[in-house]
Amino acid sequence: MISLRDENDSLPPAPPPSRAREFAGELFAAGGWLHAGLQLEHRPQQELMARAVAAAFDDDQALLFEAGTGVGKSLAYLLPGIIHATDQTRPLIVSTHTIALQEQLEQKDLPLCRRVFGTRPELAPYANFKSAVLLGKANYLCTTRLAHALADRSTLFAYADYEELQRIATWAATTGTGLRHDLRPPPRPEVWDAVNADSSSCSRKHCDCDRCFYQRARARLRTAQVVIINHALLFALINAGGAQAQGAAREARGVLFPDDFLVLDEAHTVPEVATDNFGLSLSSYGVDRALKYLYNPRSKRGFIRKHLGAEGAQLVLDALEASKQFFDFITERILTPRPVVRIRETGVAEPLLDGPLAALHRLLGQAADRLEEGRERDEILEQRQRLKGIQAGLTEWLMLGDQGHVYWAERTGRKQTIVTLRSAPIDVAPELRRHLFGCGTGVLCTSATLAMGGEIAPFAARIGADGARTAVVHSPFDYANHMRVYVAADVPLPAARDARLAVEALTDYVRFCTGRVAGGSLVLFTSYTDMRAVAAALEPGYRESGRPFLMQGQELSRTELADRMRSQGNAVLFGTDSFWTGVDVPGEALTQVVITRLPFDPPTHPITEAKCEHIRDQGGNPFNDLTLPDALIKFRQGIGRLIRTATDRGVVTILDSRVLAKGYGRLFLDSLPVAKHSRLTRENRDTLFAPFSAND
Repeated sequence: MISLRDENDSLPPAPPPSRAREFAGELFAAGGWLHAGLQLEHRPQQELMARAVAAAFDDDQALLFEAGTGVGKSLAYLLPGIIHATDQTRPLIVSTHTIALQEQLEQKDLPLCRRVFGTRPELAPYANFKSAVLLGKANYLCTTRLAHALADRSTLFAYADYEELQRIATWAATTGTGLRHDLRPPPRPEVWDAVNADSSSCSRKHCDCDRCFYQRARARLRTAQVVIINHALLFALINAGGAQAQGAAREARGVLFPDDFLVLDEAHTVPEVATDNFGLSLSSYGVDRALKYLYNPRSKRGFIRKHLGAEGAQLVLDALEASKQFFDFITERILTPRPVVRIRETGVAEPLLDGPLAALHRLLGQAADRLEEGRERDEILEQRQRLKGIQAGLTEWLMLGDQGHVYWAERTGRKQTIVTLRSAPIDVAPELRRHLFGCGTGVLCTSATLAMGGEIAPFAARIGADGARTAVVHSPFDYANHMRVYVAADVPLPAARDARLAVEALTDYVRFCTGRVAGGSLVLFTSYTDMRAVAAALEPGYRESGRPFLMQGQELSRTELADRMRSQGNAVLFGTDSFWTGVDVPGEALTQVVITRLPFDPPTHPITEAKCEHIRDQGGNPFNDLTLPDALIKFRQGIGRLIRTATDRGVVTILDSRVLAKGYGRLFLDSLPVAKHSRLTRENRDTLFAPFSAND
């Protein structure tokens, strides 16, 4: 875990009052310091947000603030937040969902804040604020572990792995960050496991803070006024104890670190990310990696060879065999008919791993007892604890250990060969109420999409933020003149018996729409099956015409696909789930968004199914209380991919006729940023469909 303070640090003196409220007005008002001093556009919505944020931070209150695209919400929370953090000697934690926004905050927004603070003598005390980006420990190279791995290479690695280790060592001499994603090609996982910082041997006790990349990053954290983090790591650390794990008294305020306050940007993703991180995830791949780190039968190398010899190697072999039998049984007996299956009864499989893991656990304990205090003993105890965690996770899953959780198994990985055992809280609100909004500190949740029908209360209830302050400000962009919306009225409604006809209709419309728009088109799907079927029909034509075609799930990551789309200018990109949110492609490179289906979550997924049961038990309506609000937020996010700057123009085409045929369809149409839409059919589309031209 990461601490901002040493245990022996003395308490700071009482801080002066924060001037965040006072300066928020001076900064953001018409003719104010941003407007007059830096010639930045005055945005009334941004001013309103900055004032509300400053008040919430000063009062240590929760605030849920929907700010439409173009409001400038990053500056609206960063400037008051940095002022408050500096005056109060409290860390500001800024958490976001996407790597792109983390990079924007670090590389664009924080430098702009420094410029702002350098323009006025009143702001000079804030100009030298310090910031740090916090990533999970496994992302960093530990030079201490690297040195020991190089020294122990004959016992730890086969020749091919040693070559990879040498490549990492060469890179370590030139990298400025030591971050895994900066090494190309990416390191092999089994070698990176031996040298990354996610180990007790990477500590201030064992590492040189000037040389170890993680310890250097950790040192920056202790003096930073602003810490940038991502939602997944935030909730993982909260789940591991949060501020209390960092040394805060139980009654002290703070979410992640003692006395911190928090911004959650892209907060619409919080329910999903928190649900994932407050549950269990244990995969056949993860168990295999943990065991083969101890001893790899193929190379006859590993951690255990040095410390436990032949007896330990045999116990690892026993555990690997038991693991294979256990996960093969789950595959054959549970996951053969479907890739995701909910587990409702205990004892669906025998605890085959219990004995082998317990034997390894005992042997590692005996080995640790023979060693003096030091790095090697710490590493043995850490591996022992890792095995205990695997054993506890398997037991919990087999026994359905938490009544408030839903349990399931699923096939994952590119080839669907990895078995993952999962659990998640059915209702995440109590967890967030306790660990986020009940910590006595200021918490801002902001996004362009929090409200349903203009009301944030349903979202607040979902995340346990009952009683929080709320506000909605709309985008300043000229959508009426920059966005045209078309709805296809003659695509068959989704139904199993008409699935083939529906895919044929989607294919026909996607071909038409992308063929009529010269710039880039983002085509959003809710089903991989539909996406692949449409791609199979259209990709040859795109290639023949020289049109760049990109699709999620192939070789490139989401970030790489978005970069490729920005650079190519007229690409057609097919994406599903994760492409509905967080993709930022301004200008001509994205001039059309095609919504193939309304983004309703599949009702058969174990989490959705269990949540619906819970809502029914409470007397609610699952569709109105869960399915529809989630779909509306995701729909608004998808639409929001189109207009990213004040000069962007483009077309939204909706191919799901439920927005016209169903009563709830009006809610989707009302959530569009324009009041008008045109109905397309195959008969009228040639004359009616009119994308923007250079003369418009």
